[in-house]
Amino acid sequence: MDVALSSCVRICSNRRMNNPTILVTGGSARIGAAIIRAFAADGWHVVIHYGHSDEEANALAATLPSAEIVKCDLLDGDAAVEMVHDLATRLTDWRVLVNCASIFHPDDVTKLDPATNAQAMQVNAVTPTRMAQAYLEQAHSTAGRCVIQVTDQKLENPNPDFFSYTMSKHAFASTIPMLAMGAANENDRVYGLAPGAILPSHDQNEEETELSHRLNPLRRKTGVDEVAKAALFLSQGHARSGETLFIDSGQHLLHQPRDVIYLARQIASGA
Repeated sequence: MDVALSSCVRICSNRRMNNPTILVTGGSARIGAAIIRAFAADGWHVVIHYGHSDEEANALAATLPSAEIVKCDLLDGDAAVEMVHDLATRLTDWRVLVNCASIFHPDDVTKLDPATNAQAMQVNAVTPTRMAQAYLEQAHSTAGRCVIQVTDQKLENPNPDFFSYTMSKHAFASTIPMLAMGAANENDRVYGLAPGAILPSHDQNEEETELSHRLNPLRRKTGVDEVAKAALFLSQGHARSGETLFIDSGQHLLHQPRDVIYLARQIASGA
């Protein structure tokens, strides 16, 4: 194995050489996998990044017409930058980078947990920002390049729960307009994509998930397919660079005092 890729393993599947390419971090599961499937169905070559879920990544790639997988621990920012460099040297039309991977662990607003915070800031903010910088410096696409940073509706509707996670997403979101102004070329785009409650989170059961996902102005569940379609829309570059698109059935317009996980439990208990 190449020394520069000691923390990053690439496994190739069938590839259509003339297809535009997208890399999605955390692309083997949840929202990342939905984005991968949407772009694959639209004719793209997809690069599925994953950290630990080897089986899921291989299984997903096997169902797609043009796909490959790359393994990299995003706690290692240098390895992630090397992964971008490796891809940039061989992909002739790398049009989109979607930074979707994140970690979501609880800690308290009254007492920040240093270990939880350090991991959240590294995986959710520092590493994907470095990847975006490396992509905008090194990747090639005659059609223009696009970075999509997946954030959270908590940017506009913050609450004290999952303190370090929310802190990291705010830090991450702050990079979007700055990258758009200072790192992107004229034909490049840098966007934010902010989902709401989309899939089961943390330790939710099915009943809690069903209730919590309707705690928005439209009282409806936002589909993971809606987030994937929004990513496809942003990839076309029609929105102004630096903008963030919220896909949350209006949840970000509310002022919820706690995370919807706990609001749903309060409602279910009659509290």
